[in-house]
Parts: sequence; C-alpha cells; structure tokens
Amino acid sequence: MASFLFLFVAALFAHTSSQFIPPFTEDCRTGMYPPSGPTFKGAVSWYTVDLDLPPKDRWTAVVTEKKAELVSMIQAIKDLADAFVPDGKLIQLVDVTLPLLAKTLPYPFGQEMEGVAAASGIPLGEVVLFNIFYEVFTVCTSVVAEDAKGNLLHARNLDFGLFMGWDARNKSWVVSELLKPLVVNVDFRRNKQTLFKSTNFAGYVGMLTGIKANAFTLTMNERFSLDGGYIGILEWILGKRDGVWMSFLTRSVLENATSYEEAKDRLAQTKLLAPAYFILGGNRTGQGCIITRSRLISLDVLEMDLKLGRWYVLETNYDHWKDPLFLDDRRTPAIKCLNATSQANVSVKTLYDVLSTKPVLNKLTTYTTLMEVSAGTLESYIRDCPSPCMPW
Repeated sequence: MASFLFLFVAALFAHTSSQFIPPFTEDCRTGMYPPSGPTFKGAVSWYTVDLDLPPKDRWTAVVTEKKAELVSMIQAIKDLADAFVPDGKLIQLVDVTLPLLAKTLPYPFGQEMEGVAAASGIPLGEVVLFNIFYEVFTVCTSVVAEDAKGNLLHARNLDFGLFMGWDARNKSWVVSELLKPLVVNVDFRRNKQTLFKSTNFAGYVGMLTGIKANAFTLTMNERFSLDGGYIGILEWILGKRDGVWMSFLTRSVLENATSYEEAKDRLAQTKLLAPAYFILGGNRTGQGCIITRSRLISLDVLEMDLKLGRWYVLETNYDHWKDPLFLDDRRTPAIKCLNATSQANVSVKTLYDVLSTKPVLNKLTTYTTLMEVSAGTLESYIRDCPSPCMPW
C-alpha cells in the first residue's frame, strides 16, 4: 500500500511546487474560529431521533429530508463498484445478499436500516452497504485536551473516501464531496430527554462521533491491520457472530454507559469485527485516553497524565508507539500546533485552528466536530480544503 500511495502522490503533485510534496506542512493556523472563509462550507443542521419510537420509524424525518443526497451518494458507490466488477454483478450480489445480512444484525440496527430503506426508496442491500463502509474506510484525527481550568475538550476531523473516485478536474474525492451534504447533528432522546448527541451521516445508524453530557465524549478512528474489518465482516456473513460491529458498539456505549470508566471498560474489552482506535474523554481532570484495539483485545491504553505534562492525547490512524507513514503524517503537525497552543490557551477555538492546519485538514476531511463535556455542547462544521492541499 505504501508504494501505491507514493506513486499516487507523485503523479498528483508532479506539476505542483515542491513545498506541497509530502511530508507537507504549513504554519499552524490561528484565528480560524468562528468558521468562515474557503475552508468552511457551512454549519451542520440538527435533527431529533426519538428512541421511544419503533426502530423503523426513528430515522424517517432525517432520511426524508436528505433523500436526494443519499440517493446520489449510494449511486456513486454503485458506480465505483461497477468499475471494479463490470456488468453490475457486484451490485446484484449486494441487492440479493446484504438484505439477508440486515436480518442478522443486533437489535435495533437491522430494523433501523430497514426504516432508512423504506423512507428513501433505496434497496435495503445498498443501505446495508452504505453502513458497512465505515467499518473499514475512515481516516481521521481526534484529540482530547484538558484546559488550564480542568475542562475536558474533544475535537475531531472525520476524513472519509480514500481511493473512492479521484476527480482530477476538481482535485477532490468523489465520495468525500458527496458525503458533505449528508452530515447531520442528531439529538437522541428517550422519555423526551436528551440521552446523547452525535454527528452522523444521514442514513448511517452507527456512531463515529458523540457526547453524553457531563459523562464522556467519544470518537472512533480506523486502525489499519492485516486482520482488518473485511475479515470480521466475512466471518459475520459466514455465521461467526461473536464480535461486535465497531460503530454499533460506540452507539451502544453512548446510549447505555453512564460514566467514563464504564465506557472505557466496554470499549477495551468487547470483541470487535474490526480493529479500531477509540478516543475517549471524561468529565474530570485527567480523564482522556486512546484505546488501541485489535479485533480481540485491547493492545494499549494511552492515558492523559498531567504529572508527565501530557495534557492532551492525539490519534490519527497509526499506533502511537510507531511512526506514521511519511506520506500520511498528520500526527506531527497536529502535535506541533497543540504544543504551540499550550494548555494555557487551549479551547474549542484553538482546537479548531489545529484541525484547520494542513495536512490535518485535507481533501478527505468532511467535517470538524468540537465537543465540551461539562457544557454538553457539540458543534460541527462541513469543511473544504482548497488546493493546494494534500489528498489525505
């Protein structure tokens, strides 16, 4: 994969100034908040999902409003699939096989996908495919930081769409661009009370980014591994179902866990279909960690440690004890900018600056979310990275 990335980047930037060839860096951005200008494509709208409704009815309002965008997104996925497997044979397989997969998913996820299909008119198998993609294709940056007053802040860029249709004319990823209109903020309620909040893609029923007010914040980043999500999904299809889907686990934790410690235990100990990084923030000083997961076990938990001067934890898509791939080093510039910010000045505003600095902000970035657990706030912004900009 490394050699493929090198050739791709070399071709992409063959006629570009050498300063934009990896490892690419730029000066740490400042004054980017409140969001405006060419890197800001708009705020994210809010919707309510009532967990007291039957699962098939929970997403109807969201999907009905975003139907056209969801249809366009899934059509792009089908076009990409047809490019790999001609004559529509792969999509035929999806339409026949994946509806059966929905019947095997744990409650309420299969039923919610059925509701998404009914509200959108999209075949159930294609809705399942849309949900499966996030188990294996997210490339992200997440950070939990503690400010000088002991407040816990959590911010993330959600990057998605690597190798999914490069548009050479517009210098963008086709799937990444089509995802941006699907970004929604969701207020999940039970008994007419907010249970947790999340930034989602309309039509996707799992969780990648969420907050439970006064308890914890949670994001999930993909972890590349030979024992990856494809294997877990294949095992599930073949009937071995003792693992849990990553995004279903994060949603279950947001719904049911009542504390940082409970959330950490569940994220560390539950068997998964795919390896992952779980980035968790709490509501008390020192509560922040990165849980590095294989499919079976927790390999490492990196804790925030103020005594050691570790006032933040940061994760991209590489084990923290290993160097990132030099073609995809978002970690080094993010650390540089966080250290330059300092604990005395860290805030929601300055975290947005960090996540606006290239290549932390890149052509795959669909949205930035900022969360503050003690205030129970979640705010999200759709992003753009005008050229010249790294493709990831």
